[in-house]
Amino acid sequence: MKRSEVNAALARAMRCFAEHEWALPPNPGWDVTDFGLGDFSRYGAVLVNLAQEEEYSEKVIYMTYRQAIPNHCHRRKKEDIICRVGVISVQLFFGQPGKWDAEGVIQINNVKRPHRSGDVVHLRAGERVTIPPPVYHEFWALSDEAIVGEVSTKNDDLHDNFFVNPRVGRFPKVEEDEPPLVWLVSERTAG
Repeated sequence: MKRSEVNAALARAMRCFAEHEWALPPNPGWDVTDFGLGDFSRYGAVLVNLAQEEEYSEKVIYMTYRQAIPNHCHRRKKEDIICRVGVISVQLFFGQPGKWDAEGVIQINNVKRPHRSGDVVHLRAGERVTIPPPVYHEFWALSDEAIVGEVSTKNDDLHDNFFVNPRVGRFPKVEEDEPPLVWLVSERTAG
């Protein structure tokens, strides 16, 4: 991604957070990604790391209409995906890639229900889905903008994200074409 694209995405997210009075803590960890797929409007998000502790993690995610987090699972992380503003869809897959014929039980708004692979759950502001490992999932915004919360057990973006598409890269290479608005999480740890 070009730095100008990263900066524009950050500015849109900051405006949306302010517009919805979503206060961020001082010095949050900013992350902008196109998942290495080169199409930020289709696959991408602005993620803000709010807490990164041994026992738990918290993020807030800004997405625009039809922007998606690609299909993936975690081996260790259990997470709640919470729609905070707007409407999002979460698609669930049980079993292994290419063998999505399994069923499973997923908790939505604190109620456990059986689901089939490929089921899509729509969440409005305040609603949540609890995704245990290793359930595969992808999610996207159905509204013009969405703010999504993620509360989870320990987060490990480098070693506990398993994407179905082998071309997906968690942190994009940034091409410098203007000064950074903020340093991204991947740049803080790299330098």
